[in-house]
Amino acid sequence: MTVTTPAPPALLHTVGDRALSWLDAHRDHFRLTETDLARGDALVERLKPIGELAINMRMLFREGVAGSRQRARAGSLLDFAWRELLDGGGVLAMHQHNEPFSPVSLEIYAVFHELGYRHPGLEAALETPRRTATWQALEMAPTRRLGVLNAERRMGLTPSGDFAEALAATWLGRRSEPWTVHLHIAYDITHTVFHLTNWGEDPEGIPTPLAEYLELYLPAWAADWAELEHWDLLGELLIVDACLPRPGLDGQLWERYAAAQTESGAVPVHGRMPQGDPSDVFDIVHHPTLVAAFASAMATSRSLSAGGV
Repeated sequence: MTVTTPAPPALLHTVGDRALSWLDAHRDHFRLTETDLARGDALVERLKPIGELAINMRMLFREGVAGSRQRARAGSLLDFAWRELLDGGGVLAMHQHNEPFSPVSLEIYAVFHELGYRHPGLEAALETPRRTATWQALEMAPTRRLGVLNAERRMGLTPSGDFAEALAATWLGRRSEPWTVHLHIAYDITHTVFHLTNWGEDPEGIPTPLAEYLELYLPAWAADWAELEHWDLLGELLIVDACLPRPGLDGQLWERYAAAQTESGAVPVHGRMPQGDPSDVFDIVHHPTLVAAFASAMATSRSLSAGGV
């Protein structure tokens, strides 16, 4: 077995600090337009980055590795997302009214609910569809089903399905052939781990056979995507590593990942940064930059808890 040298906490922290600076400087690009609010399909697509922003900021608070400047920025971005982007939850309540059997409002609201934000009208609206057989019968990918169950669990709601059964239906739950992993399967693997661990909060939430499977094959997958310079997926795989009971925090991989980050803090999806209209560039790179903030917080926390210097 190859022995790797863990990345130093200073490197891990710097990636997240720079990513957060870029996200804060570009916060207005998260705003919803009138067109977004008027079209359900457009609204769902524009709500996703806001939900991802909230998850990342919650991570910074939870892991306790942010300095005072980072913590202030994270808190400011959370308030901005709730009060200005989501109108104090009103946007989610509107979407829930228009699409009562869409799990989007539940999944996003769960993040804010954990942090003490409340919208009683939305909570009441969520209850009605959840009492129907339709809610449990909604057809969705197994990984998405895990996400819905985890959102319900985080809000203290009675789960609408069996977590173990949903896990068993996923690619990772079956411990499928490792050589069959391609782009979309790799993303499914990462999100299965996120939901099992509640976004890294509980590494022991990964069943031991799956943790051992990931410890065996994750290094090869991460090395492959690093070689292909797919920084968005590599960032998610680095998060998975930090979610494991025994993370590797491979120093060489983290150095390559950090080198792909621009001076501004943005991280390209693949290869180099795209050029063009700032709004279009934001739409392309906001996700890998959010992933960088997430990966940094998780890896820094695990490194420090393990006595990294």
